[in-house]
Amino acid sequence: MCDVCVMNAVKDRMISRRSFFRGGAAMAAGSALSVAAAPPALAAGVGEVVDMSHVYDAAFPTYFGEPGIEANQAFNFKEHGFNLFNLAVNEHTGTHVDAPLHFSADGQSVDEIPVSNLVCPLCVIDIAARAAEDPDAQVTPDDLKAWIDVHGPIPDGACVAMHSGWGAKTGSAEFRNADGEGKMHFPGFHVEAAQMLIDETGAVAIGVDSLSLDHGPSGDFATHYAWLPTNRYGIENLANLDKVPATGATLVVGAPTHRGGSGGPARIFALV
Repeated sequence: MCDVCVMNAVKDRMISRRSFFRGGAAMAAGSALSVAAAPPALAAGVGEVVDMSHVYDAAFPTYFGEPGIEANQAFNFKEHGFNLFNLAVNEHTGTHVDAPLHFSADGQSVDEIPVSNLVCPLCVIDIAARAAEDPDAQVTPDDLKAWIDVHGPIPDGACVAMHSGWGAKTGSAEFRNADGEGKMHFPGFHVEAAQMLIDETGAVAIGVDSLSLDHGPSGDFATHYAWLPTNRYGIENLANLDKVPATGATLVVGAPTHRGGSGGPARIFALV
């Protein structure tokens, strides 16, 4: 079939479906909200779905300060009848997963993370008040013990996430928060907290609303090196942790599956 015939067939199909898409416009608009009503299939057990992912583009802050994504449009609707972009993406851009392979020689790549580990009880450790006073604040074993005292044991298979309030800073230089010498200052997990989770719980993931599992001034990535080689994974740049409860939500991690990847941007949401 010739290229022109293919293009014309695509255009005809698009035109014939316009009335269908017009009818679904209200539904599509609803899906753009960060907090949406639960689909009917989940209504019996879930009150709402909270989007935990930032929308990102070339301006979204990255650890090294360089654009994390480049998008070039190869086809456009006006000329070709459809839109298609070629993407060049740094795996660790936007809301993304750190696979065990990221900081180990032979850990699981992102496509090897068991799917059962991507649906997690969510435990939120709130250090926002402390981080407002000290950008280098860290989740410590004392924070974990305080959470356990109130909410009970951390469930097996959990993702333990740090809520520091840092997600609100993504549109400004305060997110990387680099000083005059280029050293960044933002919250993260202390290695001793990571080690406590490894030794004493069945948690499979830790997450942060900042750029790194380690806090900004870290020079040795101690938390990365402690956590990831145990075939547990991390999540960085989480959004909307202030919109979910400290316990009781379920995190669904839409991790990418490119073979051999050290991580990748992910669509993540919480069922509350």
